[in-house]
Amino acid sequence: MDLQLKGKVILVTGGAKGIGAAIVRGCAVEDGVPIIVDRDANAARQLQSQLESSGKTAGFIPADLTSAQDCSLAVEQTLGDFGRLDVLVNNAGVNDRVGLEHGSPEKFVGSLERNLLHYYNMAHYGVSALKRSHGCIVNIASKTAVTGQGGTSGYVSAKGAILALTREWAVELLPYGIRVNAVVPAEVMTPLYEQWLATFQNPEEKLRLVTAKIPLGKRMTAPEEIAAMVLFLISGQASHVTGQHLFVDGGYVHLDRALT
Repeated sequence: MDLQLKGKVILVTGGAKGIGAAIVRGCAVEDGVPIIVDRDANAARQLQSQLESSGKTAGFIPADLTSAQDCSLAVEQTLGDFGRLDVLVNNAGVNDRVGLEHGSPEKFVGSLERNLLHYYNMAHYGVSALKRSHGCIVNIASKTAVTGQGGTSGYVSAKGAILALTREWAVELLPYGIRVNAVVPAEVMTPLYEQWLATFQNPEEKLRLVTAKIPLGKRMTAPEEIAAMVLFLISGQASHVTGQHLFVDGGYVHLDRALT
């Protein structure tokens, strides 16, 4: 299947590790031009070097995404270096456990800055270029937006808003042919998830308890499986798909809990 991504400039926030890195690699395999926007310069440059050593093209823009100015500069540098922007993948975020009882108004706002505001800022600064390219946007959300989790009000608020903005932008950008969709992961094995597991006295047992609740295969979702859905959504094969929330979670959210 030709995904028609050759030469497409694809900006991926949080593209240095985890789901973002899997998306970047997938784009490169399809001969797209992924641009890694991330604050982790070491991981980003290592990934960029790996791709370039295999004959692929990739860019890296260091940015603090909590800064609206950095978001604007990331788009400007992409246009300056590559002359166009075809796809925006809003991916960066962290489940920072800012809860109702054990947070504060200040920490809540900080969580929104880390997990939500840059989604708007990147889209705001990138929309003019996306109009010119008739491009598309994919937002990475989280199952917590529809299930709740407890103790993480900031992150859940952000992810719920991301699902709402996906539909809002899909409507607003219809006249320009810009498609906007969201991918909703559940339990994905990423470096951040591994760090969370390490906080338990018995990480292996905690992982076993988690995977026992995942209906399909009783296993974690791989970052590459999230990336595969993103690649489809940004491809020409998804030319009539917009305003959708696509769950890639092994049935975690919607299938009967009796299955576990």
